[in-house]
Amino acid sequence: MSKVPNITLNNGVEMPQLGYGVWQVPDDQAEASVVTAIESGYRSIDTAAVYANEEGTGKGIAASGVAREELFVTTKLWNGDQGYDSTLRAFDTSLSKLGLDYVDLYLIHWPLPSRGTYVDSWKAFEKIYADGRAKAIGVSNFLPEHLRTLVKETSVVPAVNQIELHPWLQQGESRAAHAEHGIATEAWSPLGQGKGVLEDATIAELARKHDRTPAQIVLRWHLQLGNVMIPKSVTPSRIRENIALFDFELDEADLATLAGLDAGRRLGPDPATFEMGAA
Repeated sequence: MSKVPNITLNNGVEMPQLGYGVWQVPDDQAEASVVTAIESGYRSIDTAAVYANEEGTGKGIAASGVAREELFVTTKLWNGDQGYDSTLRAFDTSLSKLGLDYVDLYLIHWPLPSRGTYVDSWKAFEKIYADGRAKAIGVSNFLPEHLRTLVKETSVVPAVNQIELHPWLQQGESRAAHAEHGIATEAWSPLGQGKGVLEDATIAELARKHDRTPAQIVLRWHLQLGNVMIPKSVTPSRIRENIALFDFELDEADLATLAGLDAGRRLGPDPATFEMGAA
């Protein structure tokens, strides 16, 4: 049985607070990695069209032996497929590759503000949602101004915004905007992409205090803040380590210490300017 708590999205759907991400997992390794994750207690699996591993991810889901309704599957619309009709076609392709009748969450991967197509894409998302082929719809990498545009110009408020979020980039402004609209905050690269966050001396000190790994300290911090998160690993021991978070707790002093690490430091692209794959 999974120990991972659920959060309730703004449409009443329940989503596990900890999921398994398959970014950069090759398609031919995704099946085994997903099976290992599900065996370890994960019930939420996060992929995307651009990861080119939806087929392997779907095979892992099928091979896991866990009933479909017990799993929460997310995929994402890639940038070159934005627009109303192209979004609908892209969703059909993703669903076919995954071998599923529906996904639990479908996300617009990037806002591409200079293209101005995310509102049309969202209207296609609303149709997918109304047809029951996605149990919830949301966005990824949207800044507060992009969210305000969607709320003003469309009829369904995003259930989730998946953004870069870790101790060096704590996203206070975005999290406040999400709270205002009842949008769940989901962290991608919750451990900082192996770019130094886990080597931070302050986090290492907390790891020694709690007799945990730095990764477990950071993931527990996300949990206690109420963030959803999707750590990625292909190493079975790390997949299991990343879910072993439910028998310790950070105290108020720990949380204050971690809050002090916020440097507004992005390790990934800036959503205001990122355009890859938009053409």
